[in-house]
Amino acid sequence: MPADLAVIGLGHLGLPLAQAATAAGIPTIGYDTDERVIAELRAGRPPVDGSLTAAEIRRMASGGFRPTTDPAELGRVRTTVICAPTPLGEDRALDLSAVGEAARVLAARLRPHTTVLLESTAYPGTTEEYLRPILEEGSGLRAGRDFHLAYAPSRLDPGNRSFGYAGMPKVIGGLTPACTEAAAAFYGRISDRVVRARGVREAEAVKVLETNYRHVNIALVNEMAVFCHDIGVDLWDVVRCAETKPFGFQAFRPGPGVGGHGPAIDPNYLSYKGRSLGYPLRMVELAQEVNGRMPRYVIQRCATLLNEHGKSARGARVLLLGVTYKPDVGDQEGSPAREIASRLMEMGAQLSYHDPYVPQWSVLGRPIPRADSLYEAAAAADLTLLLQHHRTYDLQGLAVKAQLLLDTRGATPAGAAHRL
Repeated sequence: MPADLAVIGLGHLGLPLAQAATAAGIPTIGYDTDERVIAELRAGRPPVDGSLTAAEIRRMASGGFRPTTDPAELGRVRTTVICAPTPLGEDRALDLSAVGEAARVLAARLRPHTTVLLESTAYPGTTEEYLRPILEEGSGLRAGRDFHLAYAPSRLDPGNRSFGYAGMPKVIGGLTPACTEAAAAFYGRISDRVVRARGVREAEAVKVLETNYRHVNIALVNEMAVFCHDIGVDLWDVVRCAETKPFGFQAFRPGPGVGGHGPAIDPNYLSYKGRSLGYPLRMVELAQEVNGRMPRYVIQRCATLLNEHGKSARGARVLLLGVTYKPDVGDQEGSPAREIASRLMEMGAQLSYHDPYVPQWSVLGRPIPRADSLYEAAAAADLTLLLQHHRTYDLQGLAVKAQLLLDTRGATPAGAAHRL
């Protein structure tokens, strides 16, 4: 059966999209230049940590999903979605090079009447000013006249069982009204609700707002965590009480830092144009600064706790629990656990870790021993540090076994452990 959809980039964005499309009966190919990714998928194994399970990959294959490294396949579909990664570079600007590479491969095979969609995290203006010229120059076609072009911000939340692709409203914004409707026709096949933005830039700005909203509010509650600890107030009880307000408040909770695939986005850094707006989004910059300090604050709390119990960080046996960036997934993208571990190692601590989703873990090029017996490891450690609260952890039992337990997630029963 000829494919109707091509997904370019089979990472944390592309694979779930391909899964949803395949489940909806849309013949789908997945294109990626990484031969290892394609080989893993063809073997029925998930190629990305914390992505789909092997059973889900096998169901996709039985539903007709075909992974490929052959770019010729891209010229045989009616809809293509670019899900290339756009990580932050050293200058805190989004790196759009993978999007550009995907666009050039697609442009050489782009046919009239095709719908091209971008889901990668991007600045407002990226679709029109960066992606569009590459597609038009490489294909000889004109966006909005010969093919449809639109942006649709990804709203995936890995590990969240309450909101899958179908139940998540899909925002879209096209280059023209016809482009918007073409995008709506596609996403209407896999999502229960399609929300039309006024245009491409509005849809791109939705991603900026949603991502930065999360970072700013996490930064606020992280600052509150430090403040409340210093004045002897239980922040977790403060949040519990505050979230009973039925309007004007949404509960966020502190943690050892932020991670994941949705970094804070400051459009001041327009890397694809080589210029800036001349002013930063100050709230975003401040949120990044506050959240970036949290791993160091966790280290400070660890050293203080050990010192209060007559121990030094140097030579202390520290057990890290949960090294992924969010609970109940194996994805380690941007997890603060790595920075915390590296700083503890630099202080001379002897580390071990436990994570049900991470069978092997290395920091600074050195493998960290994995605890086989969790309770025994907690009892033997001078300090047990909960960095991620996976559902499988019995925190009440761990609190009893551990000599010292620092809970950075507020997940332990009140009074059972030291909390951030």
